Amino acid sequence: MRSGTVLHRGKSGTGLPILVRYPTLKDVAALHRYINMLSKERTYILAQGQQFSYAAEKKFLRERLLQIKENCGVMLLVFSDATLIGVSGINLGTGAKQHIGDFGISIARDFRGQGIGTLLMQLVLSEAKKRLKGMKIIMLGVFAKNPRAITLYKKFGFRKYGSLPKGLLHRGKFIDEYFMYRRIE
Repeated sequence: MRSGTVLHRGKSGTGLPILVRYPTLKDVAALHRYINMLSKERTYILAQGQQFSYAAEKKFLRERLLQIKENCGVMLLVFSDATLIGVSGINLGTGAKQHIGDFGISIARDFRGQGIGTLLMQLVLSEAKKRLKGMKIIMLGVFAKNPRAITLYKKFGFRKYGSLPKGLLHRGKFIDEYFMYRRIE
């Protein structure tokens, strides 16, 4: 898949224009702003307040672009006009875990609850199924106190297979992490 390939143009559930596409190296500034905004919010992501450098984000993006090129990963970005509002991806494991895709998704605060996460999840799962030929299982970790995400994952066939009590530090408190998976047929 060529970088920058557009997979969807349309509108969110509230009528916002949205575009979903693969990233390009030119997206580093938008991704840098996005991750630092989410981290500052201390939402349900692993980054809990720390700020990332532009150089670190550029390195991250270069790695993801290489994974996409080698059919070891999928990464999709959602834009509304010129603003990055969502990111999702699946990356294959290595060695004995090369058949397992690790899933992640995030939507910017002001754009949640508009069906964007559902659309992005449909697209990233479809792309992963097409591009990641050796993938047999998709797994994810989720904050136990994030019922919106858990409901979305269940809607797409993910099942809980375990938890790690107090496995995540969120806003200064330890909370459980749930682990979910979905088989790819």
